[in-house]
Amino acid sequence: MLKLLFLLFSGLKFGKLFTTGGTMLISILVYAWIYGWRYAVGFVGLLFVHEMGHFIAARQRGLPVGAPTFIPFVGAWIELKQMPHDAETEAYVGMAGPLVGSLGALACYFLARDMSQGQWLLAVSYAGFMLNLFNLIPVSPLDGGRITAVLSPRLWLLGVPVLLGLFWWHPSPILIMVAILAAPQVMKAWHFKADDPAHAAYYQASAETRLTYATAYVGLIIFLALMSHDVHEMLVGATSS
Repeated sequence: MLKLLFLLFSGLKFGKLFTTGGTMLISILVYAWIYGWRYAVGFVGLLFVHEMGHFIAARQRGLPVGAPTFIPFVGAWIELKQMPHDAETEAYVGMAGPLVGSLGALACYFLARDMSQGQWLLAVSYAGFMLNLFNLIPVSPLDGGRITAVLSPRLWLLGVPVLLGLFWWHPSPILIMVAILAAPQVMKAWHFKADDPAHAAYYQASAETRLTYATAYVGLIIFLALMSHDVHEMLVGATSS
């Protein structure tokens, strides 16, 4: 038994376990202190589902990737140890997170509808829908920036007024951090030229590929916006009754 425990908690594997499991536990404890343990477990669980979408997609495309890492009030991410070879691969990995994460939020929504005391789970589903919707803002480093890159990096310019509007409506340090990280990419989009041989090969994609990602991207935004609105109304109605 002692030998088994030593093997379990030693070496690089323990480092990976602590990175994911340890940061997940810290996030749960922080959220539980503010929102209660059930909501904390559900919300961090949805973050994990979202990141595993990226993880699985990256593995499918042969990209080495690290386990998820969590930071309270910032979110979670996976470390791509090798950058995608083209914009389509980047879009594929970027789309997988919000798509799988939305399915997780939808599962919470249906479970909450079947539970007599499922308001906390309904709140978790709302957070999941909003989280994935926020991630679809078309600006890098958010998932929306990764997805829209296969269409045109110039679409990142559309993310600027969205971020400004969100900050005006609800100022947040997270939005400031996203804006700082996005600034170099926005400048890149401003100077982007599709015929520049320096990056033409990376962003090259067929019309069919662009149409597929554009349809999936817009469709997911509409779905998440509708679900966020409807679940918010349900939560407000349950609170006022």
